[in-house]
Amino acid sequence: MTRFIIGRLIQAVIVTLGVTIITFILLHALPGSLARDILGNRATPQAIKQFNDANDLEKPIYAQYWNFLDKLLHGNLGYSFKLDRTTDSLLGSELPKDLVLGGVSLILSLLIAIPVGVLQAVRRNRPADYAATGASFLLYSMPQYAIAILLIQFLAISFHVFPAEAPQSSTVGGMLSHPSGLVLPIASLTLVSFAQFSRYMRSSALDTLAQDYMRTARAKGLPERLVLWRHLLRNSLLTVVTLVGMSIPLVLTGTLIIEQVFNFPGAGLEYYTAATTNDYEVLLGITVLVGVTTVLGNLLADIAYAILDPRIRY
Repeated sequence: MTRFIIGRLIQAVIVTLGVTIITFILLHALPGSLARDILGNRATPQAIKQFNDANDLEKPIYAQYWNFLDKLLHGNLGYSFKLDRTTDSLLGSELPKDLVLGGVSLILSLLIAIPVGVLQAVRRNRPADYAATGASFLLYSMPQYAIAILLIQFLAISFHVFPAEAPQSSTVGGMLSHPSGLVLPIASLTLVSFAQFSRYMRSSALDTLAQDYMRTARAKGLPERLVLWRHLLRNSLLTVVTLVGMSIPLVLTGTLIIEQVFNFPGAGLEYYTAATTNDYEVLLGITVLVGVTTVLGNLLADIAYAILDPRIRY
């Protein structure tokens, strides 16, 4: 098991370095310049040169990347000249709110999708299976913004059950003090994730039910409850584990569309604002963070694989 984890850690480090290199090169290949965006179109060549010299922008790109990597290893994600604050402080204030939004929706979707997927597999081609399949296909085929707008129309505008806008507090505590404003954003994300998880869970559970060890367990007289809990559920979770690992980055910054619809003050909204205002440092910092989180999510999924299925670690 230790060898397995060390091998995956080495792969994760290599992939992370590749992500930082590609992201750094692509952002620096964009047309325009940081100095011109910050100083304005009327800036003199002398002012632009002074700005570039002060921020090491005159150096070759490999030297700039080395400086960036050195800062990154020390926990420095850059400085936003447009916002006049570090990217670290920006994400430090915004990411906790994304963790609430994405984390709660991910947990809820798993708590709903896993038992529903198992129920569909056990009651295959029955009314419960058809109903859950129809709902999953409907939700999975709809984009996030469409589900969000429909929820706003029915639950906020037509019936006035929940507010159409998320809480505008700058802290997690302030947002949690108005839980009604979080219901629609969390519900929008939960419905989309539930549709995806339930379909994969159903397919995986059907494959598990066809295995010989399931028939053997039943032939030995093991109660159905224990058959489903000990054999079906654990062996069917492998596919869902992959999806959860890939969903970890979405917990942090993958809620951009929902944040736009509900005006949710999070990192996704900051990323969109940085893209529209050419705030390269924020773009680079958040992109690298998402890349690192994606690698970490896949690493955790690999380790969970090895725990759930001992054959994988060998």
